[in-house]
Amino acid sequence: MYKWFPLLALGAFSHLALAADWQLDNADSRVSFVSVKKGDIAEVHEFNQLSGTLAENGEFKLEIPLSGVNTGIEIRDKRMQTMLFEVANFPKLTLTAHVPTEQVNNLKPGELLTLEIEGKLSLHGKSQHKSFGVVVARLGDSGLLVTSNRPVIVYAEEFNLTDGLEKLREIAGLSSISQAVPVSFVLRLNK
Repeated sequence: MYKWFPLLALGAFSHLALAADWQLDNADSRVSFVSVKKGDIAEVHEFNQLSGTLAENGEFKLEIPLSGVNTGIEIRDKRMQTMLFEVANFPKLTLTAHVPTEQVNNLKPGELLTLEIEGKLSLHGKSQHKSFGVVVARLGDSGLLVTSNRPVIVYAEEFNLTDGLEKLREIAGLSSISQAVPVSFVLRLNK
C-alpha cells in the first residue's frame, strides 16, 4: 500500500495545479486604446495598472484603476482622470466574463485556442455586455497568454462619457475627438 502513496500524492498535486486560480501578471500585460482627434490624428494610449484572476470555475475578472491611464502626456492623463473618467467617483473599470476552463486546461504548451467570450464591462457607473474575440496560448505548465484577435469598440455614449469627452475637446481646443474607441489587450496569466 505504501508504495502507491507517492503516486497518489503526485496525482492529487497535479489535479490541484490544474484547479488553481490564474493570476494576471501586470508586468507582462497591456490594455491599450486608440483615440482620434481632429478627424484623422490617432494616438495609442494604455493603462499602467491591471489586476485580474481566472478561477477554476471559469469566472474571469479584470480590474483597471483608471488613475493608471497613460497617454504619454502627464497633463492629459490628469485631465482624462478628472474630466473624462471622474476617478474620484468611478475609480476603476471592471470586466467580468465566463471562460470555458476545460478547453483552456486541455491546451498543451504552444497550442492556441480561439474563443468568442461574452463579458460585462462596467465603467463610469454603467455596465454593457460586449463580445470579445480572443486567442489563448499555453505558455508551459503555468502560463497563459490571452490576446484580442480584433479590437473591441467602446462608445462614449454607452458609459455616459460624452460630457467628459466634450470637456476634454474644449480645454484642448480641438475640433473633434472620436466617441468610438478601439481597445486591444494582451494579458499574461500565471498559476
